[in-house]
Amino acid sequence: MRTAGEEDGAEENAEEAAEEAGALPLPTPRAAAVAVLAVLAFGVLIGSAIRPVTPSDARRTVLLALARPATRTTKPPPVSETPTPSTPEAPETPTPAPATTTETVSQSSTKSAQPSAGKGEGAPAPAPTPGANELPPVKHVFLIVLSDEGAPAAFGPSSPAPYLAKTLPHEGELVEDYYAIGGGELANAIALISGQGPTPQTAADCPLYTDLVPGTAGSEGQALGSGCVYPRQTLTLADQLTDAGKTWRAYMEGVETSGAGQPATGAGQPASCPHPTLGAADPDSTPAAGSAYVTWRDPFVYFHSLIDTPACAQGVAGLPQLTHDLGSARETPSFAYIAPGRCDDGSETPCAPGAPAGLAAAEPFLRKVVGEIEASAAYREGGLIAITFDQAPQSGAGADSSGCCSTTPYPNLPASTTTTTSTTTPAPATSPAPGTTSTTLPPAATPTPSGTATTPAPGAPDTQTATPGGGRVGLLLISRYVKPGTLNLTGEYNHFALLRSIENLFALQPLGYAGAKGLLAFDSSVFNAHP
Repeated sequence: MRTAGEEDGAEENAEEAAEEAGALPLPTPRAAAVAVLAVLAFGVLIGSAIRPVTPSDARRTVLLALARPATRTTKPPPVSETPTPSTPEAPETPTPAPATTTETVSQSSTKSAQPSAGKGEGAPAPAPTPGANELPPVKHVFLIVLSDEGAPAAFGPSSPAPYLAKTLPHEGELVEDYYAIGGGELANAIALISGQGPTPQTAADCPLYTDLVPGTAGSEGQALGSGCVYPRQTLTLADQLTDAGKTWRAYMEGVETSGAGQPATGAGQPASCPHPTLGAADPDSTPAAGSAYVTWRDPFVYFHSLIDTPACAQGVAGLPQLTHDLGSARETPSFAYIAPGRCDDGSETPCAPGAPAGLAAAEPFLRKVVGEIEASAAYREGGLIAITFDQAPQSGAGADSSGCCSTTPYPNLPASTTTTTSTTTPAPATSPAPGTTSTTLPPAATPTPSGTATTPAPGAPDTQTATPGGGRVGLLLISRYVKPGTLNLTGEYNHFALLRSIENLFALQPLGYAGAKGLLAFDSSVFNAHP
């Protein structure tokens, strides 16, 4: 065996022999290896010059890995297993936003979409239904219904009722763009508890206490016909609350002294359900001597679902009963409907010759009732006070029959009465009277649905093309769930919207026009405090 030195010597001898013979020498194995490496390196340089490797190639690979995080079903691998660029640039084609983003908008015009910030593994949580999980845990609603005044007069700077116009708004939130649903005090009160539109008789406060006939079921939950007392199958908020295991009561000032029903027997004992004899004239259609009670201030006695059962006698009580019930949160109903008598309801019509009338006359009633509610345990544990008017004035210089929202023309009213007042012989429809503010209000939060239009131009024929309404009346909300001293202009609401909002608070299905498509209900833009 030769050593390494002997092999090197042999290679040199071979090369010398080849040179002497004139032949080209063969490369040694080491030289051949070096040559091959040189050729490969040259090829790499040539390839790089033709198509250089850029960082964008690496970015494309990383983008494919990150493009659909929502479909990941397992934890992402550690960073060390999938290296990514330290500062990646934006992709050449932006990834479109998920389609669900536009569906998270709340019903209020100020509620914007918020992307879901999911935690942990899996896809992000679905967007919430508009209005869902935005309602406070209200346990007791106190609805105080005054009468026959518009928002500018009641809550404006020149209001003759400083407690209503200044003191209480500092405690709560004024919803300025809030409307009655038509002409007639009774028609609006019925709408507040049932979602039913007016009939000619309810729009005239039902001087004859007659059944609504034929009372057949129509679209949007409406009972069709002419008359006052709704058939047994037409339900109210009171029926819903009873079925849901909750409680209600109507506190009617003066009912204990009315001539139609039995008087109350003392504190804690409600009066029996006072109402006229079916088919007869209403003996309490106007205030009587010694009593400011009128039947049409109590909408609950216009439903067979209540007057044909013990529910009405148990639920309708005089105002002294409210003081008794507020003594205990357990005795306080889930929903309280509070209506002052004709002397204290704010109407400009005096309850008796020479008696005080108007908003100033309602101040003592409000101070007493609101003060008692706010001092009660029921209010402190989750109460909401709502104060509004059944309608704005429907005649005189300040008349206002404007409306809002998505209500279609009422099926029980003739075409000539859909845009007018509570009388059965209405004046021709015109634009709002000079001085009213309804024409200068901000636009509605949602587009007006088809089938609903604005007030026709002067001279236009009086048809069912105008949005029905009873004027802008305003709504004042007082609760720890609203910010004190705030003015809400996020959207337009009416009595049907208030009914729907109360039903939402108690997880009930909307009745009648409260379920109208496009109707706004209160959400976190109204319940704007989070204690």
